[in-house]
Amino acid sequence: MGALILVVEDEALVAIMVQDMLEELGFAVLGPAGTVAAAFHLLKGAVPAAAVLDCNLGQEKVWPVAERLQREGVPFVFSTGYGAAGIDARFTAVPVLAKPYDAASLRAALERVLI
Repeated sequence: MGALILVVEDEALVAIMVQDMLEELGFAVLGPAGTVAAAFHLLKGAVPAAAVLDCNLGQEKVWPVAERLQREGVPFVFSTGYGAAGIDARFTAVPVLAKPYDAASLRAALERVLI
């Protein structure tokens, strides 16, 4: 398998879809995690090459995970149905995948951050 990609997504069907797309693209998947706490737990045992982060995880935002990944030098992309306007100002340079997205868009976003 290819590079390890962390998936943080709270909607089970979307998480499965993202996992399937990543695996079809040749990536290995860490997760998916549906909460900030679950993502932190996964990060205790692995260092992903990159991550796909859903911005809204139920009642919480994914910003703490993004901050940690940024500190550790792990690139990531956001996944949201609300567009770039809903992204915290600290992360305006991070690529945004607008939901729903396809495998080609996912691959392009990851290639952008993995180079």
